[in-house]
Amino acid sequence: MTADVEPSRLEPQVLPLFADRTPRVVDLDQVPAGDAAEVPKPDTSGLPAPTQRVIVGDARKIDLPDASVDLVVTSPPYWKKRDYGHANQIGLEDTPQGFVSAIMDCLEEWRRLLRPTGSVFLNVGDTYHKRSLMGIPGRIEAAAMDAGWLIRNRIIWAKEKGMPEPAKNRLANRHEYIIHLSPRPNYYYDLFGYSIEYGNGANPGDVWTMGLDRNMGAHLAPYPRELARRAIVLACPPAVCTTCGVPSERIVARTAQLDPRRPQAKRAMQLAVEKGLTEAHIAAIQATGVSDAGKALSFQTGTGRNSKSVQTLAKEAKDALGGYFREFTFAKKVTTGWTDCGHEGRTRGVVLDPFMGTGTTLQVALQTGRDAIGVDLNPLAPEVG
Repeated sequence: MTADVEPSRLEPQVLPLFADRTPRVVDLDQVPAGDAAEVPKPDTSGLPAPTQRVIVGDARKIDLPDASVDLVVTSPPYWKKRDYGHANQIGLEDTPQGFVSAIMDCLEEWRRLLRPTGSVFLNVGDTYHKRSLMGIPGRIEAAAMDAGWLIRNRIIWAKEKGMPEPAKNRLANRHEYIIHLSPRPNYYYDLFGYSIEYGNGANPGDVWTMGLDRNMGAHLAPYPRELARRAIVLACPPAVCTTCGVPSERIVARTAQLDPRRPQAKRAMQLAVEKGLTEAHIAAIQATGVSDAGKALSFQTGTGRNSKSVQTLAKEAKDALGGYFREFTFAKKVTTGWTDCGHEGRTRGVVLDPFMGTGTTLQVALQTGRDAIGVDLNPLAPEVG
C-alpha cells in the first residue's frame, strides 16, 4: 500500500555487493526484457483458478457484500453519446449535472464494495453540446472531491488513432481521461511492478498512449485491453488475506548493481572497490541521495534529523567517489519477495467492472490471475466459472 510516500519497509536493505571485493555488475544483455527473471511472483499455487461472475443489474446498486472488491476498472456510457435502449441507463440525462449526479451514485456504491486498500480507475470522455465541450471529466473530479474521494491521477489516454470527425473548425479529439480515485490514502499500488512492465524501471508518467480495440456489436466500445491491464497491474493485489483483508505486497530491495555499458557506472564501481567502500557506504549514499536529503528520512531516529552515522558514511563515500557517487543513487532495485500477514487463508484479488459491456476488463483480469466480476443492464459476455 502506498500513497505519495513509499513505506520504508519496502526498502529493507542494500543487497550484498562487495563481500568478495569484486565489483559485481549486471550483464543486461542476459536479462530478459522487463527484468522478468528478477521479479518473483506471489505464491498463488494453492488458490483456485481465477473465476468470472456476471451480474445483470445497475451499477448504482450491486448485489455484492461490503468490502468484497479490490479494484474497480470501468468506462461508463458517455453523456449524450448513445442510447442503449434501457429505461435505467446512464448517459441520457438532460443536463451534465444530472449525468455527474448519476456517476456519483455509482461511486457511492463502489465505495461500499471496496476493501480498505481498494481504488477506482474511471475512463470517461468529454462531450460537445451546443458547440462547446461540457467539461464532464472535470465536473466528475470536482464532485468526487466534494464527496471525500482522493483524485490520485488524471491519466491521459492518448489515442494512436481516432474516430473520424466531421468538424472543420476545431481539432479532432484524440484523447480521453482515466481518473484514478481512492476513498482512502493507503490504497494498494504496485508502481515498481508497473514500471518494470511499462517504464523500464522508471515512473512512466500519466500519459498512456494506446490504440483502440474496436467492437462493432451493440456496445460499440473502443475500449483497449491495455487500459484494463495497466490499471490491474498497478492497483489490484494478486492475493488478499481472507482473515484480515491485507493484500500481498511486493518487497523491493536496493542493490548496488549498475549498468556496465555506461562508462560512468563502470568507473563508479571500480572506485568503490579501490577505495574500500562497504555496503553501509553505498546504503548511506542511497539514503541521502544527490541532494543530501532524499531517502535519508527513512534512516532517521525520530528526531527530524538525518542519522549521524548515515551522514558520516555518506561523506566518506562521496569523498572517495567524487562526482561518480551519483551513479549509486540510481542503482537497480529488485523484488525479493512478497509480504505475508501470517494468516492461513488467502483469495485472489477481485476486479469489478460495473459497466462491463463486452467483458474486456473481465477477460484481462482472468488473464492476470485475478477474479473478475462484471455488472451490466444488458451484459453481452457469457458467464464463465
